[in-house]
Amino acid sequence: MEIIQENNEKKGVFYAKENDKQIGEMTYVWAGNKIIIDHTEVDLAYKGKGIGYDLVQKAVDFAREKSIKIMPLCPFAKAVFDKKPEYADVLF
Repeated sequence: MEIIQENNEKKGVFYAKENDKQIGEMTYVWAGNKIIIDHTEVDLAYKGKGIGYDLVQKAVDFAREKSIKIMPLCPFAKAVFDKKPEYADVLF
């Protein structure tokens, strides 16, 4: 599996792909110096395999690299942030 990011000045997405098939995505919008995660979705056939967690981890890595913060509005992303105190440094 690979995770690909597409990003522009207003919004972006992290895609999880396996064998050229998109199996998950997490979308976000820019708000100043932070990103707001607004949606996470994983293909039903891949539920429970940690794909959603991997997508959130990529967003955290991106935030750390760019010195920005994340606001997890998406219920799934919020739940991951609540379970991972090590992500507190990027939480808005």
